Amino acid sequence: MALVAADPAVERVLALDQRPLGDLPARVEPYVVALEQADLKHLAHGVTVIVHLAQATGVVPCSPGEAGDAALARLVLEAATAVGAHHVVLLSSAIAYGAWANNPVPLTEEAPLRPNPGVSCASEKAEVERVAAEWRDDHPGVTVTLLRPTVTVCAQGNGWLARALARSSALPVVEDEPPGQFLDVADLASAVDLARRARLDGPRNVAPDGWIDGDTVRALAGGGLRLGVPERLAVRWAGLRWRWGLGATPPELLPLTAHPWVVANDRLKAEGWAPTASNEEAYVAAHEASRWAALSPTRRQEVALVTAGGVLLVSAAGIAAMVRRRRRRA
Repeated sequence: MALVAADPAVERVLALDQRPLGDLPARVEPYVVALEQADLKHLAHGVTVIVHLAQATGVVPCSPGEAGDAALARLVLEAATAVGAHHVVLLSSAIAYGAWANNPVPLTEEAPLRPNPGVSCASEKAEVERVAAEWRDDHPGVTVTLLRPTVTVCAQGNGWLARALARSSALPVVEDEPPGQFLDVADLASAVDLARRARLDGPRNVAPDGWIDGDTVRALAGGGLRLGVPERLAVRWAGLRWRWGLGATPPELLPLTAHPWVVANDRLKAEGWAPTASNEEAYVAAHEASRWAALSPTRRQEVALVTAGGVLLVSAAGIAAMVRRRRRRA
């Protein structure tokens, strides 16, 4: 939000959230509203660019009557149509590619979206992209940016996906653990702002350079059982833990810890974006220091660490609006 407010081409910033946003830049006008209940067409009057980053679907599917990610995207696109916005930025996710044994490493934007069955958050993101593609086809001349960030972490508190994957380190896994990626939330913010300013069209992966090998990811997460069991047994074990209330990771998420789904960032970097934090730096900064301190000096050297919402953002020459985080799901 601060990046938008600092842009001299933006006259006003209208910020929408379900909760008070706290201290904001002087040009930001906050509104406490729920997206599915707000009169977005009225609020967005006069805007030319909308950036929508709110996320509704988490570890478990939305309850009946709750609006999921695709439903919220439809509301935003309807508002964009009503006000004549020419650019919409939507937050998708790298999990929309799905985690599969035959995934290339890394995945580029040309790879098909194959969300894993039962991973509702991935299916919702794929549906968001389908809805956005249909809207763009129906509105010639508009631009739609789809950002596909990898696991995003933050020192002030990680999102549900990062927390769920970290908890899965207590589960037994397949023999070869997949590589992982961790994106600092500030780098995601800079990608969003670049997409807005440069009017990027189409999908863009958002990730640090490279990735961390599976063994290092598990070491950073605190170890856990390393039994090398078949995936079907690991899923059954995770399911039992979930049903008994002993685990915080539903079995449907196990593919994300068993198969690769790391992404290439070349396309976004070619537009001038550059990550400021490596995978290792982002992970360590966002997790308990005790996990890093618990590693032996030798293991720290092996890890080779370098030092160290949600959202409706409407940006235009006349007015800009942003909804940060819609809700947090455990």
